[in-house]
Amino acid sequence: MINIAIFASGAGSNAQNIFNQFKAEPNAHIALIVSNKEDAGVLAFAEEHEIPYAITGNEELVDEETMMAILGYHNINFIVLAGFLLLVPKYLIKAYPNKIINIHPALLPAHGGKGMYGNKVHEAVKAAGDTETGITIHYVNEQFDEGEIILQTKCPVLETDTVEDIRAKVQALEHEHYPKVLKSLLGK
Repeated sequence: MINIAIFASGAGSNAQNIFNQFKAEPNAHIALIVSNKEDAGVLAFAEEHEIPYAITGNEELVDEETMMAILGYHNINFIVLAGFLLLVPKYLIKAYPNKIINIHPALLPAHGGKGMYGNKVHEAVKAAGDTETGITIHYVNEQFDEGEIILQTKCPVLETDTVEDIRAKVQALEHEHYPKVLKSLLGK
């Protein structure tokens, strides 16, 4: 059994989508939700679906002993970042080599890095006059949004598109591709 931890800081639409895609999977399941925000919507989802969760601020995240104990207790084999806003510490990357992935709502390296998330990314795409955007799924390394790219897929950005239009197009790509990539990486 492959036990997946999803790290999320917000509402968790990608976490919910992955959960729904994996709930019938016999050899892999979502074993833990980790959030750095006590009021994150993803935690209500975890409670509703009886998924164990942990709330970890930056202090707990950088505390190797505490975090590894939490992940060990749930026998976590793979970590999926789904809108997680903190930098993953080196010890986690070392403990889970090529077993931590992230999704970014733009075509990296454009519009990536610290502080670039959610509508901030879509606003930057609009402000730059980009004619296309998309998603990047990548392995996590010690820098924000700089890990080896697994998949990029694109969508057009029209002159008339609002930030919300761009967000909706990108989110559709996220929901379509993130579970597929995860299943592929897990050999499912």
